Amino acid sequence: MAAPPTASIPSKNKAWAYSEYGKAVDVLKLDSNVTVPEVKEDQVLVKVVAVSLNPVDSKRMLGYFKETDSPLPIVVGYDVAGIVVKVGSQVKNFKEGDEVYGDLNEKALDHPKSYGSLAEYTAIEERLLALKPKNLSFVEAASLPLAIETAYEGLERTEFSAGKSILVLGGAGGVGTQIIQLAKHVFGASKVAATSSTGKLELLKSLGADLAIDYTKENFEELPEKFDVVYDAVGQTDRAVKAVKEGGHVVTIVGPVVPPATIFVLTSKGSILEKLKPYLESGKVKPVIDPKSPFPFSKTVEAFSYLDSNRATGKVVVYPIP
Repeated sequence: MAAPPTASIPSKNKAWAYSEYGKAVDVLKLDSNVTVPEVKEDQVLVKVVAVSLNPVDSKRMLGYFKETDSPLPIVVGYDVAGIVVKVGSQVKNFKEGDEVYGDLNEKALDHPKSYGSLAEYTAIEERLLALKPKNLSFVEAASLPLAIETAYEGLERTEFSAGKSILVLGGAGGVGTQIIQLAKHVFGASKVAATSSTGKLELLKSLGADLAIDYTKENFEELPEKFDVVYDAVGQTDRAVKAVKEGGHVVTIVGPVVPPATIFVLTSKGSILEKLKPYLESGKVKPVIDPKSPFPFSKTVEAFSYLDSNRATGKVVVYPIP
């Protein structure tokens, strides 16, 4: 896929945006007249090929963190994969034509950009991007940044290391599918347990879970076995703290938090994607994309409704972008 010459970059493009808070079905609109962002010196302009949706997109749209949000209207979207069509004056590692991916909001909840990724073109800082692994499609690459970086940062915060055991709550979700794989194949876990509904247990095992727990039939906190780390991707720290060993760590990405569990919000970094590139290129760590994906750009609202149903397995992706 060749990048268009700079001269052919339009001044306006199509983007999915909202100018008031609410559910996607009520507030998200396709605007064909959005100004293509100017590229700052540390940014590149990306011709967007694929975008994945994240729960944070929906929570932000609902106004859950409007006190720290950027001003409306907002072009939705954190994750992006695409082709560099223009580079800022200080950019060193990317050139026009490079295939890249990343999460374009460095701080997920602290003034995330008003102009996100669900558009034909978007601007993103060099430090948040990485070159797309050669073996991944744009759809696969778009599914990864926020989820895999969140999985990785959480494992680092719990001081996870080879030989430790981990319980993953919400193992079949966007973040959970990556925590299982990273814990097993990158960090060298001695044992990975994970929870999901009945139909997704085989997926957990295929990703590296030694023990797949059906949360519709079993209470994980009643298992005789306790774990060095519990990584909660669903918001159940009240139960998670009962499943951790004395002196172990519980980390979550969904509040409210029951001590001694801790919560964190991702800081997006392209360097994490670079660090994980060998595992992605070898196929040890894989993208997990919901079977209903990808949704075409015109069906972005339907994609959000599906994401918000909490039934998705892995990631929901929008592709192609016009």
